[in-house]
Amino acid sequence: MSTTTIRDRHANGGQGMHWLRPAKRLATYIRDGLACAYCGSAIEDGAKLTLDHLIPHSQGGTNDVTNLVTACHKCNSSRGNRDWREFASAVAAYLNHNVTADQIVGHIETTVQRPVDVRQAKDIIARRGGFTAALQGGKSSCSLTPRRAQHRKQM
Repeated sequence: MSTTTIRDRHANGGQGMHWLRPAKRLATYIRDGLACAYCGSAIEDGAKLTLDHLIPHSQGGTNDVTNLVTACHKCNSSRGNRDWREFASAVAAYLNHNVTADQIVGHIETTVQRPVDVRQAKDIIARRGGFTAALQGGKSSCSLTPRRAQHRKQM
């Protein structure tokens, strides 16, 4: 991607949903258990999922999956310009659900090292008739239920 494209995208008020291909976005959501890496809110909880850059573009971050985590809209919006580790500390204190900032940080550091399966995501999108339909569920041999319980245990 050219530098001009990145600048133009930011000039339009942000990245929106179109800066990453749908299959890579879905693969990243699946890698992260369809739940927010910070607070654990899952798609079944009604969380609107987004992707958060651990190192923002403005600070030299990339769209590589090792720099992206799934975040609910509330956490992604609340983080602002704070370092993600600092934000994890704020989330742990705010939620007060017996999960420490170190556990959230450890969970994120482990999560971003897992591979994403773009081929699986493409298959799900094709079977379900699009990205939005893939997130809403439907009949499929591949379950899109979050690993929320596993997420909580890892933290």
